[in-house]
Amino acid sequence: MFGFPIFFDAGLVVFIPIIFSVARRFGGSLLTYALPAAGAFAVMHAFVPPHPGPVASADLLGADVGLLVLVGLVIGLPTWFLASYLFGLWAGRRFALPVPPAAQAAEETDAVRPSFGAVLGILLLPLVLISLNTVLNTLGIAGVVDAEAGWVQGLRLLGETPVALLITVLVAMVVLGRGRSKSEIEQICNDSLGPVCAIILITGAGGMFGGVLRESGIGNALAESLESAGLPLILAAFVIATGLRVAQGSATVALTTTAGLLSATVAATPGLSALELCFIVIAIACGSTVLSHVNDSGFWLVSRFFGMDEKTTLKTWTVMETLIGLVGFAIAVAAYALSVSLL
Repeated sequence: MFGFPIFFDAGLVVFIPIIFSVARRFGGSLLTYALPAAGAFAVMHAFVPPHPGPVASADLLGADVGLLVLVGLVIGLPTWFLASYLFGLWAGRRFALPVPPAAQAAEETDAVRPSFGAVLGILLLPLVLISLNTVLNTLGIAGVVDAEAGWVQGLRLLGETPVALLITVLVAMVVLGRGRSKSEIEQICNDSLGPVCAIILITGAGGMFGGVLRESGIGNALAESLESAGLPLILAAFVIATGLRVAQGSATVALTTTAGLLSATVAATPGLSALELCFIVIAIACGSTVLSHVNDSGFWLVSRFFGMDEKTTLKTWTVMETLIGLVGFAIAVAAYALSVSLL
C-alpha cells in the first residue's frame, strides 16, 4: 500500500522504523523482514503506475495506464511472493544480520512511549502528503484540474518527498517529544544525524556515479547496438532495459529510455493488443530491475540502512532484484504468449 504513491527510496526510509521494530520484537535475522519489504517497494516502483517509469513507458508505447495498473499488480504480486518474500525467508536463515546497534540503543533508552495513534499518524503523514502530490499530478495530466493553478502548485510542493519528510520530522519532534525536555529532543536529533548523513552521502555518491555514466553516452550506445540484434520484441525490451540498468543504475531511466528506443518498432508492429502492450512495458520494467549494483543509489540505501557490507549486499539485495526481474519477465512472457494465442 505504501508503494503505490511513494518512490522506492522515500518509502523504504519511512518504513525502516517498522522493519526494525518488527525484527526486534520477533527476533531472527533482520533480512527476514527487510528484504520482503524492500522487494515490495521495488516491484511497485517498476511495475505499477503512477510511478514515473511505467507511466512514461506506457505513454511512449501507447499502452493504457489503467490497464497497466491491473496487469502490473497481477504480475507483481506473485513475482514479489516468489522472488522477494520466499527469498527473504531463505536469506534470513542464511545470513544472520542483527538490527543495527544505533536502532537497538534508541529502543533500549526510550523511556517515554507515545501512543499507538500518535505513531501511526506520524507514519501515515508522509504517505498522505506524497500521495497528494501524486494524485494532483495525475489529475493535472488528465486535465481534471489546472496543473498551473497556485493552489495545486502549493499542495504539490507539500507533497515533494524532501518537503514531506521534513514536515514529518518537525511534527514528530513536537508530537513524540512530549514529556521530554528541549535538550533531550536536541540530543535525539543530534544522535540521528551521524548515521543518516553517512547514508545520504554514500547514496548520493552512487546516484552521481550513475549520472556520470548516463552523461557519457554509454547507455544509448549499448541500447542502439542491442536494438539492431533482431530479437523478438518482448525479449528485446527485456535485454535492452537490462543493458541500460547495468550500465547506468537507474531503473526509471532504463524504463523510459528503452521505451523510447522501441516506440517506433512497437508502432510499426501490426496487431498488438492493449494487453500485449502492457506485457511489453512489464518486460521493460523487469529488465530495469535486475542486477542492482554499485552505480544504483538503491544498492547503497539498502546496504547502509541495514548495516551490510558490499559483499553481503551483492549476495542478498542484488540477487533478490535479479530474481524479481527474471520471475516477472517469465510471467510476462507466458502471459504474452497466451494472449497471442487467444487473440
